[in-house]
Amino acid sequence: MNSFDGHLWQRAASFAARAHEHQVRKDGVTPYVAHPCRVAVTVAVVFGETDEQAMAAALLHDVIEDGETDYDELAEHFGDLVAQVVAALSKDARLPEPEREPAYDAQLAAADWRARLVKLGDVYDNMSDLSTRSLAGPEELRRVLERAERAIGLAVDCADDRPSILIAVERVRGLITGYRDRTAS
Repeated sequence: MNSFDGHLWQRAASFAARAHEHQVRKDGVTPYVAHPCRVAVTVAVVFGETDEQAMAAALLHDVIEDGETDYDELAEHFGDLVAQVVAALSKDARLPEPEREPAYDAQLAAADWRARLVKLGDVYDNMSDLSTRSLAGPEELRRVLERAERAIGLAVDCADDRPSILIAVERVRGLITGYRDRTAS
């Protein structure tokens, strides 16, 4: 399904809103669901991707990691592919911190291209959101830029097969360059 038929992504938006109902962003006031909505808009508008399963995964990308939803529930409501993509985007909190990021990168590298595209949308939104907050310090900026570089590294392997990934890599690189230019000044 490569066009918006209005069903899967709309159901995903409603599900994400319910799953993140009482959560807020780091600023303490913005409803958390704004983040997955912005990621989905980034995937569609900024990166130019119209695959509805990618849109659904973007909207749902944090419901396992930051909520009480599990893989089986996602598969039941949205199909195995969307559930697999969301699972690939979910860090395993059971792992010790030193093992968590390498394991996460390995599962993203092995995942469907949609997972890597949504991850680029996620880091794009986090970088954009960071610029609106005065609370971000140099350590937070370093971590966000490191995650962005890792996301690019994971996505470049499939950029030739999907134009939206190439666009996403270019857009995220542009944000990285902008941040580095500002901090070097």
